[in-house]
Amino acid sequence: MREAIEADNDLRQRTKTFALRIIRMYNALPAGQVAKVIGNQVLRSGSSVGANYREAFRSRSDAEFIAKIGEILKELDETAYWLELLVESEVMPLEKLAALLDETDQLIAIFTTIVKNKKKKG
Repeated sequence: MREAIEADNDLRQRTKTFALRIIRMYNALPAGQVAKVIGNQVLRSGSSVGANYREAFRSRSDAEFIAKIGEILKELDETAYWLELLVESEVMPLEKLAALLDETDQLIAIFTTIVKNKKKKG
């Protein structure tokens, strides 16, 4: 039980740190219409991950928990898409977003595993 609580606290902090990194990246975007439009999208999707995780943790059932984690995975996938567009449209160089893209992929893997394990138990 204690390990589960510690893992939850770690993931809460990790998703919050992820949102803060997204905010910092947004603030570092160059001026321009394309950067603004894509930046707004990635800001919205990337900053919602931690909030959705907190909601998931307070779920009343396994089905509700799995559904909320599904929303988190959608937001993470969308975040990856917008980050990729920032790179591929040459708004930001890959070197500046590589670590953030990697963290997005790691979070996707973590939440995918959480869903799989919860479905196995249920």
